[in-house]
Amino acid sequence: MSDSANGHPDGTTPNANTTQANTPPSSAAAPAVMRPLNSLLEKWTPSALMFAIVLSVVVGILALILTPTKPVDVLVGWGDGLSGLLEFMTQMALIIFLGHMLAHTQPVRKLLAKIADVPSGPRSAYVLVFVVAGVSALITWGLSLVVGALLAVEVARSARRRGFKVHFPLLVAAGYSGMVVWHMGYSASGPLTAATPGSFLDEAMGGTIPVSQTIFAWWNLAAAALVLIVMAILFALTAPKPGAPIVEMPAEVEHGEKPFVGEEIVTPADRIDASRIPTLLVGLLLAAYIVVHFAQGGAMTLDIVNWSFLTLILLLVRSPFEIIYLAKGAAVNVGEILLQFPLYAGIMGIMSASGLIEIFSNALVSISGPHTFGVLAFVAAGVVNFFVPSGGGQFAVQGPIMLKAAESLGIDPSIAIMAVSYGDQWTNMIQPFWALPVLAIAGLKMRDILGYTTMTLVGSGIVLGGTLFAVSFLA
Repeated sequence: MSDSANGHPDGTTPNANTTQANTPPSSAAAPAVMRPLNSLLEKWTPSALMFAIVLSVVVGILALILTPTKPVDVLVGWGDGLSGLLEFMTQMALIIFLGHMLAHTQPVRKLLAKIADVPSGPRSAYVLVFVVAGVSALITWGLSLVVGALLAVEVARSARRRGFKVHFPLLVAAGYSGMVVWHMGYSASGPLTAATPGSFLDEAMGGTIPVSQTIFAWWNLAAAALVLIVMAILFALTAPKPGAPIVEMPAEVEHGEKPFVGEEIVTPADRIDASRIPTLLVGLLLAAYIVVHFAQGGAMTLDIVNWSFLTLILLLVRSPFEIIYLAKGAAVNVGEILLQFPLYAGIMGIMSASGLIEIFSNALVSISGPHTFGVLAFVAAGVVNFFVPSGGGQFAVQGPIMLKAAESLGIDPSIAIMAVSYGDQWTNMIQPFWALPVLAIAGLKMRDILGYTTMTLVGSGIVLGGTLFAVSFLA
């Protein structure tokens, strides 16, 4: 790829117009039309935990107002529901935990460093980071979050080494924007939960829906490809014009995280922990199990997705020492999930015990038709995602409502599942919860990338909403 988006033919920008690497990033280079929204969200968006707490209170109050449920019954429904998603919570935590570990294995880091040398200029750099992050998201969202950030850093390093400059906030925004297709891919929690026997969605539907009708439906695959193409074009067009000020990667980020270099070997036990044989053996056994599972007609479930990621990690690491090192680094990313999911489960308990599910689903049915349900469910899911930023948590709260409404309208439940999936991934672009790991690696704040991720929200929203409207005529 060849381009020259920033001034000179080789892609460099005159130093007089360039914010230096040690200057604190700002949103000055963000699209001007986005700045008011940037400021509003930066000032008034509370933590995801606070959203979960507030939503719990709001749902409890609605149950008292809209249903004949007594306060003590609301309390009991909430308390009984707190433990209702423990298995699902563990599955979600493992996805991000294992994805982080996989992204930090030495072979993956080396691959990212090689990919980073591909762009020949800024414009192609932004496109490359987005596309790689998007493809990673279709594999697993936990991997994409880390790959997008690490690749942005590696591309910035490579660009500096090869003599052209890139606008680092746009590069990081491109890396995070890959998450806009995660709920259409291999780790999509909603469709996978619907395909898992005994899950809460299985109970809501009275049966499972195979991923061939959701993740691997031709229209979902086509929509994912179209989002990647449209957003790649938009990132290329958004590249700063020649002579425009840019923000380079901070020096502390460039020389930040160090890879695993090994542990001191003193005892015979240390030699065992430094050997590749134990992890390789377990990895091969897990790989054999997965092959047998599918050979015997087994379905793709959340557990199988997680075991496939663990298999790759075990095969790629060089020793138990290394996998322990990677686990320690990944563990810090799952704390908020473990803290918030019981609250989401409690919300689901209130809605189920009080009958709010039926009230909300009937309200959606009253304003929907066969061709508008998918789009309305998509928008509703996008709004709910502000309050329940976890895709799994959102399906726990909203999934049964949408499935009930779809059943009442005679609409294919796979459309309801994917509409919620699309809405969840869509407003992640302006909901800061999942951006935190990316921003931590890149050393930026949400306001530094929000103008560009808002562009992703608009561009992808048109494609996703249009897909759901179009498929309503084919279902």
